[in-house]
Amino acid sequence: MATWSKIKQYTEDGTLETMQAPLIVSVSRSTDIPAFYSDWFFYRLQKGYSVWTNPFNGVKSYISFAKTRFIVFWSKNPLPLLPYLHLLRERNIKCYIQYTLNDYEQEKLENTPSLAIRISTFQKLVRQLGKGAVIWRFDPMILTKDISIDKLLRKVENIGDQLKEYTEKLVFSYADIAIYKKVKHNLEQAGTSYIEWGECEMEEFAKKLAEMNVARGWNFRLATCGERIDLSKYGIEHNRCIDGDLITRLAYEDKALMDFMKVKIEQVPGPTLFGNTELPEGAILLPHNHYFISSHKKDRGQREFCECMASKDIGEYNTCPHLCEYCYANATKQLALKNWKAHQETPQSETITGR
Repeated sequence: MATWSKIKQYTEDGTLETMQAPLIVSVSRSTDIPAFYSDWFFYRLQKGYSVWTNPFNGVKSYISFAKTRFIVFWSKNPLPLLPYLHLLRERNIKCYIQYTLNDYEQEKLENTPSLAIRISTFQKLVRQLGKGAVIWRFDPMILTKDISIDKLLRKVENIGDQLKEYTEKLVFSYADIAIYKKVKHNLEQAGTSYIEWGECEMEEFAKKLAEMNVARGWNFRLATCGERIDLSKYGIEHNRCIDGDLITRLAYEDKALMDFMKVKIEQVPGPTLFGNTELPEGAILLPHNHYFISSHKKDRGQREFCECMASKDIGEYNTCPHLCEYCYANATKQLALKNWKAHQETPQSETITGR
């Protein structure tokens, strides 16, 4: 896990506090900040800090944005981000978006805008940020008595055809239900007859998805998030949601960030005597005749099969009003709504909930 530098910084009430000052900020694995808390986040960014509550011990810590150079957003409805993206450009902060775009409308497993609106939002974001900066997640893949593997693939196909020119990658995971008691309880309360994924079903889905990727001409990079199973024989890799290589591709001109990540940007050498340009093994090309060698390092503080690099997440659990039936981040819907109401009463507080 990264050890961020610490700085002394004044809070709004004039108190001098010691704050963590991360260069890479995750917004957020724990809740949908873009959908519900964009106003709060950009207000806190302007103020220069926010306060994060540790979900395990309740201890609060100050997070300074004074050194922030890159943000990874996570959302099922990032439409509220659109009016604010210019503020990131003005501060020379780059970003990309992990956009979870599922289709469980018929089954009513999610509380999100219509699929058509969410696809339109995806396309609008790509027009502002670029194709590589908006990543499609269909996450999680859920089987029920009404959703077979083939029906799930048809859902993916429908969205994939509309995003064909708008993204480079499709990330997915298989729903783990039994191991999350609250998820199991919520699905059962909603009357959803879920089916656990077995390895054979995972293999069948992966094979058919890879074949579809070629047949439909998508040519997406396919990746699983946090999955143990090895699907490399289908060309499916283990994902890096906080991806050092993608961050480099999008922000390679930011020397402070590259120095922090220990990435060295090199000039592509000229032709050899045989007329070919020779690049080192593993070189990743950049614009303007440059390249770099990956120095991505896994955050040891994450799950065993998570390949993310270190970042500082600023979200809080039990605060997401999407109220998805399979949600792992809310203990109960009632608690999430209670905290959402608390936020609305103090929308510019140092913490999301105002507590």
